[in-house]
Amino acid sequence: MAKRLDGIREVLARTVKSRCALCGDAASDSGLCTSCREDLPWLPAARCQSCALPTPDGALCGVCLRSPPSHDGVACAVTYEFPVDALVRALKYHGRLAAARPLAGILARALTREPPPDLLLPLPLSDARLVERGFNQTAEIARLLSGPWRTATGRGILGRIGRARPQASLSLDARRRNVKGTFECLGQVGGLRIAILDDVMTSGATLDEAARVLKRAGAVSVRGWVVARTPRAGD
Repeated sequence: MAKRLDGIREVLARTVKSRCALCGDAASDSGLCTSCREDLPWLPAARCQSCALPTPDGALCGVCLRSPPSHDGVACAVTYEFPVDALVRALKYHGRLAAARPLAGILARALTREPPPDLLLPLPLSDARLVERGFNQTAEIARLLSGPWRTATGRGILGRIGRARPQASLSLDARRRNVKGTFECLGQVGGLRIAILDDVMTSGATLDEAARVLKRAGAVSVRGWVVARTPRAGD
């Protein structure tokens, strides 16, 4: 399986990246043409630095003020709506690995002010879901980050225990209960500054639980690097 994926990646790198993933016109290495890139639903600059929801003057939102999260902030690029949602679904559910390149390019725009972490951890899948899907979409996006954000990727350091229920239909409190105890730290993270990469953030419960586990293991900071934020937090 690993050799097959490497072969697919090599072909995609040679043939797909020169065409826009949305309109088919000539594109840069980011996988999108200039017009499609600028038309994306970019998040406003004024947003909560803990959960990335838009707020007046960039102040912390009420939820994060009342219940400060375990993670130390989120760098997020766009709202999870068309056409970003179509790119995410194409990669995540249909195995279209070419969609990872524009998603990595989208995320990179949100990282321009991010200090490079010591370690980048793609959010892991459960063993069952990894076997079912054949790849981890967040690892595919992380692999394509370039420049100062192409840092050490720590696969296998953050592990997933069991298989939680899908989060989509759950309330905020149910989401937090659902992911409680689903992660374990399997490597040395003491004193490290860590970034966790995910494709979509809705309530932040999954990121927060992962950050809690990593900090308990000695990480000094944990930030979320997220491609897309749902327009409203789950409630």
